[in-house]
Amino acid sequence: MDDSFNYSDQPLVLVVDDIPENLELMSELLLDSYRVKVASSGINALRIAASETPPDLILLDVMMPGMDGYEVCRALKQNPQTQAIPVIFLTAKSEIADEQLGFDLGAVDYITKPISPPIVMARVKSHLQLKAGADFLRDKSEYLELEVRRRTRDIEKHQEVAIEAMAGLAAMRDNPCSQHLARIKAYIVTLATALARQQPGLSAELDEERIAQLGRSALLHGIGKLVLPDRILLSPTDLKGRDLELMRSHAKAGYVALEAAEQKLDGANSFLSEAKDIVYSQHENWDGTGYPQGLRGEQIPLSARLMAVAGCYEQLTSHHAYRQPLTHAAAMARINAASGTLFDPSVVLAFIEAADAFAAIALSLEEDADALNFELERLNDSMGETIELSLPTEE
Repeated sequence: MDDSFNYSDQPLVLVVDDIPENLELMSELLLDSYRVKVASSGINALRIAASETPPDLILLDVMMPGMDGYEVCRALKQNPQTQAIPVIFLTAKSEIADEQLGFDLGAVDYITKPISPPIVMARVKSHLQLKAGADFLRDKSEYLELEVRRRTRDIEKHQEVAIEAMAGLAAMRDNPCSQHLARIKAYIVTLATALARQQPGLSAELDEERIAQLGRSALLHGIGKLVLPDRILLSPTDLKGRDLELMRSHAKAGYVALEAAEQKLDGANSFLSEAKDIVYSQHENWDGTGYPQGLRGEQIPLSARLMAVAGCYEQLTSHHAYRQPLTHAAAMARINAASGTLFDPSVVLAFIEAADAFAAIALSLEEDADALNFELERLNDSMGETIELSLPTEE
């Protein structure tokens, strides 16, 4: 048996009992104040409760054939879709143990038969009011949670746009036709993911959100090169003396620029902190022979250690106007040979695991003819550069 007696905006009460006379009695009692549905079995009750129009409250008999009321209540409370519906047991079982079992299963009330109509109506009204309040708070909480998520996504989007704008400026100074930044971002994400998989102790530090932020931050790794002239950036020979000192100054220049931007935002916890670490420390070596601070081992921020390996692979395998790229195998051999000296050994192990993915990224994002031609033109232009840029002398 399954029937509806009235439709309105009133709360919907589901009465569950295997005796038709009891269903009729309860329906007559409730219909003046509520919409009513009835079910003559536990199976029908569960179907109605999980429907598109679930009841606001269930009056549930205990002693029913097949599936008794306790089983129905247990099933309701185990289903996320129905667990918030309040259940009132309406039964002739009056033992304290029976009542305790009902409450243990999640019922909000327990009324014994023969019923007192005023008591039933008062209890139903009270629990419907409590449910309405709980629904309001739950809906408000869900709304606030969704709003927080929306605003967080907006903030992250603004941060991403800011990073891409700054990185785009640096790319204009370097090679706007290049896929360099796209490769670096993919390399960092791939390498960090492999490291987190290999090092369970880092799984909390390198969660999905942090790895995504590393990928975005890596886009700014070369922002300090904006201060360098082409004769330094494109030099086909090893730099020495003041030129070498000028080239190395880009790490500090990028750090200072990002720190100044960070102070205008929200201080040390801003989204630029990761980028700042990468820019300033990506040229530090595991054995302490790098620059600008001479950090060693785990003194070097993890983001910079990842960038060191990813940046080296990019440098070795990408096209340059003044030299041919190394093969993937040759680049792998160089990076592996520098484990424990230039690079964090654990990061190198992660790189070896992810080497095939690196090769696939390099192939899918290789430079086109426009990028290579731009590089050649820029090299030719740099040969005629007459403005000498150098570090200020210290007095």
